[in-house]
Order: sequence, then structure tokens, then C-alpha cells
Amino acid sequence: MIDEDIVQRIKVAGIFLLQVYKVTTGTMLSLFIPQSCSDDSLVNSTDSRICSLQENYENADGYHKTVMYWNAFSFLTFFTYYMIELRREEWAIKFLDIDNDKPDNSLKEIIVKEPKLDKTMDRLNLWYYRTLLFNCGVYGINLGLSAKLVKDGYHSSSTLSCFASFSLLVLMKLYNSLEVARQSVKNDKMMSAYMSEFVSFNVLDKDYLESKELNKKVSINDIEVVINDNQEDDDETNFNDCKTEELMP
Repeated sequence: MIDEDIVQRIKVAGIFLLQVYKVTTGTMLSLFIPQSCSDDSLVNSTDSRICSLQENYENADGYHKTVMYWNAFSFLTFFTYYMIELRREEWAIKFLDIDNDKPDNSLKEIIVKEPKLDKTMDRLNLWYYRTLLFNCGVYGINLGLSAKLVKDGYHSSSTLSCFASFSLLVLMKLYNSLEVARQSVKNDKMMSAYMSEFVSFNVLDKDYLESKELNKKVSINDIEVVINDNQEDDDETNFNDCKTEELMP
């Protein structure tokens, strides 16, 4: 049987490799966003085409070069942040485990009995959180600089769609990591940035049950109203029959 730690390491490595692609395209925006290039094959032509990756890389425009350098710096901060994240994940896999029979916050009461592990966990969480905050600031500037580049080198709708797609993929990663880091530091716990559990819906929704109970009460009230109306009609009919019999000779 394969050791559970090996399975967790393989899962983390696979997710990391997938994230490398989206972080590369999401930070090096000056290279991967479709930009407009003039078509030199036609004399006095105003037509434009999409630049190749090599043309984007060799673009000598001052602002384009500045953005590309900042893109590279943003990628470097992501690399540093990922190294800390992977180091934190590896430590958690080595020294901690997952027990679905215990609550998520049970580690706080257990790890205090191991001062060395407790201190290491706090240090890793704090480093992870601070590096992530710095990385978010750098990437925010990266998006601002790249947005102007998109405006200046706009070619078609693909320029905007690629910029939005590449950016959103990275922003989603940053948001999830921030939530993991914040919860880990705030609640003194070790949340995984890669492994998440599927949730099983095992009870009926509270709102549905309340609505069902309300509809049941309304139905009962309607039945009671109908019964009361029928009784009143029967009483009135009986009263009229009695009056008729009294008037008959």
C-alpha cells in the first residue's frame, strides 16, 4: 500500500506544475498578451497583425521594456513565495496529518505539547503570510503597468480577453492563498494551500425545511377554512329547512 505522505506529495507536485503555467502567463503579460505590430510587408500599409513572442521580447520601446522588467520581478516574487509555500507544505506533510474524525481546530490544543513544532509552525505561517502580502503588492503594480501596455498595443478583443483571463487565474490563486495564510495565522492552525476536501451534502437544507413546514401550515389552514365554510353552509341550510317546516300547515 502506498504511503499517504507520498500520495500527498504527488498531489502537491501536480497542482504546483499546473500553477507554474498560469503564473508564468499571468505575470509575464508583456510577452503573452496579443499586441499590435505593423505589417512591414506592405508599403505604406496601416494594417496591423499580432506580434510574435520574439517581437514582444525584442520590442525596444522604453515603456515596454520597463513593463517587461517589472513582469520579470513579479515572476521572481512569485517564485520566492512558491518556495516558502512548498517548504511549508512539505513540513506539514512530514510532521502533521489529517484526521476527519477530529475538528479542524484540534491541532491548536495538540501542538502546544510539542513546543519545537509549535514554534516552527508559527514561523512558517508568518513568513508565508508576509511574503504573500508583498507578492500581492508587486502583482498589483504589475497589473497597473500592464493595463497601460494593453491600451497602447491594443490589437483586437483577444488582447483584452487574454489580459483578463491571465490576470484572473493569478488573482484567484492569490485570493485562495491569502485566505489560507490569514486563517492559519489568525487561528494558529496549518491549512493546506493545495489539498482541499470534497464536501458531501448529507442533510436537507434548513430553508427548504422551513418553507416546507410553512406550506404545510398554510395547507392545513386552508383545509380548516373550507371545513368551517362547509359547516356554516350546512347550518344555514338546516336552519332554513326548519323554518320551512314550521311554516307548513
